Amino acid sequence: MKTVDFDYDLPQELIAQRPLTQRDASRLLVLNKKDGQIAHKQFTDLLDYLNRGDVLVVNNSRVIPARLYGRKPTGGKAEILLLEQIDETSWKALIGGKRMKEGSQIHVLTHDGEESDIVATVTAVLDGPQRQIGFNQAINEKLEDLGHTPLPPYIHETVADAERYQTVYSRPPGSAAAPTAGLHFTPDLLFSLREKGVLFETVTLHVGLDTFKPVDAETVSDHTIHSEWASLTPQTAKRINEAKLAGGRIVAVGTTAVRTLETAALRSAEIKGTLQTISQRDASGETSNMCPWKPVAAFAGPTDLFIYPGYVFRAVDLMITNFHLPQSSLMMLVSAFAGREQIMAAYQTAVSEKYRFFSFGDAMLIT
Repeated sequence: MKTVDFDYDLPQELIAQRPLTQRDASRLLVLNKKDGQIAHKQFTDLLDYLNRGDVLVVNNSRVIPARLYGRKPTGGKAEILLLEQIDETSWKALIGGKRMKEGSQIHVLTHDGEESDIVATVTAVLDGPQRQIGFNQAINEKLEDLGHTPLPPYIHETVADAERYQTVYSRPPGSAAAPTAGLHFTPDLLFSLREKGVLFETVTLHVGLDTFKPVDAETVSDHTIHSEWASLTPQTAKRINEAKLAGGRIVAVGTTAVRTLETAALRSAEIKGTLQTISQRDASGETSNMCPWKPVAAFAGPTDLFIYPGYVFRAVDLMITNFHLPQSSLMMLVSAFAGREQIMAAYQTAVSEKYRFFSFGDAMLIT
């Protein structure tokens, strides 16, 4: 399967540059993956599609102010985008600036443009602009004063309220990008779902910037996805498994929740080694993307699960997601869940109906 198979034309004006005034005022394209039927709804209509006993599973990771501006000893400008914390003072990061070799230093600036007492030193040169850096002191508690919210590269406007790039249930900090499918939820909508009997559970996956990166490999299977840290607690696993056994459906909010749940199901099935795609055929001999449900197992650690067509889903029944970038791994994931042809047709419909795309855009429910 070729990467170009997941390309589509998107007018620039459909890329949402700012969030709607009301989070749950976004539109909702509902795709029935069994027959390809499409319905156009509002996000609050989600109430009509979820049943008592279903489990809404969200990623509660919180975006950190991961973009730091700095100055080199020569006076030149530099920029640091934190990707992953290694230990108390060491991080993987993207570095913007010329000749940032091992030993190069960056003096981090305050929001007022003054030099702070924080100094970053490049300790290792990684792939491309990636570097491992060490700070002269722990910076976690100082990020709110020094850092800036790292909006995706396709958003060219500033966001007046940084909380609009956080979900209302975000808790543990660690992401370089928001799990955007969850941006549509309001406390009122979550309360209404609870009143209906829909259960609410959280997992954590700290999102890296690889989520916005197009797949460079010509063939999909040649792409290597970056690992991200994820966790699902024993208590959450127990409640999800009990709800499923009682007849409820697992509804994943966003591709990060999907990857976390599927990783947990693969681990429970004791599949060893690197998480690879596995195909399965149903009784008719046709390729199926679903297999008998597998319980999820608690875990905490990296996941490099790359989901693309041919993958057999073990945990997720329904998916809530946004509209994704062409040729991205996220396009491949939703195509694995609903079928590539149906996803491409749904995206063409969304373009024709002028849905808003990407992080601050509208949503899709795949049933």
